Amino acid sequence: MPSHLPKAFSKPFLKVFHILEAILLVGITLSTVVAMFNEFMHVIVERKILLTDILLMFIYLEILAMVQQFVANGKIPVRYPIYIAIMAIARYITLGMKELDGPFIIWLSLAAFVLAAATVLIRVGHHYWPYETPEDPRRKQADD
Repeated sequence: MPSHLPKAFSKPFLKVFHILEAILLVGITLSTVVAMFNEFMHVIVERKILLTDILLMFIYLEILAMVQQFVANGKIPVRYPIYIAIMAIARYITLGMKELDGPFIIWLSLAAFVLAAATVLIRVGHHYWPYETPEDPRRKQADD
């Protein structure tokens, strides 16, 4: 649905919005890289790698993948935040296994399972009902 705002307003607004978007993407990327560096330094200082460290690095990797997808395609597939949520739940369970009570661990596991099932449903849905892409005018001319 097209905007009903005057072009004189919407064009500069969109330009400012795109600049802010780019600044935030650079900020997210730099913050993630710094956090990854800090995690690597922590591992080097401690001289041991724990499962929670690896899971945290996977979360950072997924954040960088989300930024890459947004920069490349202008959108983020919904499964990327779901992957991050699953990793965060796994890390939370791993970190607090001794302090968490049984029912809470079961609820967290169920939440991770629901997120994983949602990802499978999304992937199956994309396979059987893919998004329609706009027709390429050059291809249409070649077919004629």
